[in-house]
Amino acid sequence: MSKEKKIVLFDGVCNLCSAAVQFILKHDKKNQFLFGSLQGKAGQEYLKKFNLPSDSFNSFMLVEGDQLYDRSTGALRMLKHLGNGWQLLYGFIIVPKPMRDAFYNLIAKKRYQWFGKKQECWLPSKTWESRFLD
Repeated sequence: MSKEKKIVLFDGVCNLCSAAVQFILKHDKKNQFLFGSLQGKAGQEYLKKFNLPSDSFNSFMLVEGDQLYDRSTGALRMLKHLGNGWQLLYGFIIVPKPMRDAFYNLIAKKRYQWFGKKQECWLPSKTWESRFLD
């Protein structure tokens, strides 16, 4: 496995997304992930780099080198790299992407309604501050 850091881009005001980031931080024993809010400077730069709309916050995104993985593929690849048993969920990659993303899109569409929304982006504790791009 590459020692290169993987970058997780997330919706910084989404409670579900913030919980996912905290989950990754807790379980990432190899410190291989860095994080950036899609609303932040780094997130906006990545959206531009991959020719995506700058107001598109409906997807979990994982950047590995020069490759961007979004939606269910990004989430499953993150679990694969996380290890500690979580990589077993990567087996769902065999489900056709349109089916996986349909389920993902349903959750993304309802995430604010089901999990709530913050007024401002979640800020990490001092312990994790170095793992955030901005």
